[in-house]
Amino acid sequence: MPKLGMPPIRRNQLIRATFETIDRVGLADATIAEIAGRAGLSTGIISHYFGGKDGLLNAAMRQILRELRDAVAQCATTADKSPRGQLRAIIDGNFDPTQVSPTAMRVWLTFWAASMHDAPLRRLQHANDRRLYSNLSHQFQRALPRDKACTAARGLAAMIDGLWLRGSLAGGEFNVAQAKQIAYEYLDHHLPDNAH
Repeated sequence: MPKLGMPPIRRNQLIRATFETIDRVGLADATIAEIAGRAGLSTGIISHYFGGKDGLLNAAMRQILRELRDAVAQCATTADKSPRGQLRAIIDGNFDPTQVSPTAMRVWLTFWAASMHDAPLRRLQHANDRRLYSNLSHQFQRALPRDKACTAARGLAAMIDGLWLRGSLAGGEFNVAQAKQIAYEYLDHHLPDNAH
């Protein structure tokens, strides 16, 4: 975790510079010097506030996870409060522009790959997976028996991740509308008609 006292604007500069550097050169070649230079700050700032590259990467992943959480929350706030409306909001939040820009997609792919070998990043990724499943399961249980709700939640979580992954690996512009429509159809297949 970053030390207290770092001005938020500088922290944001470093996080954005980390995203841009990973996007441009990948995680292995993303050096503290390049990130600091891109942010217009000294390398000492990174060491002082983040303890080095690993601490900065952890903070960057926390930031993209916050953006995902905030996107889902914003969609849920404006959506219909029915199970179907809230489940569609979860889908929408996962395909929010903050999550499907070319830079965000490369950063997510980088973090997913790195989390297989880095315990702190793995913990963050597992927490994110659990949050998605828990949110989906809760909404499905409003309309379905628990066992069916859990199965439907696991399937929709896998579908969201799968659509996102296939879209990110396909190259070119990600067809968000098509991905969301496929997920909506899965949702409609599993919810009873009276679940609105």
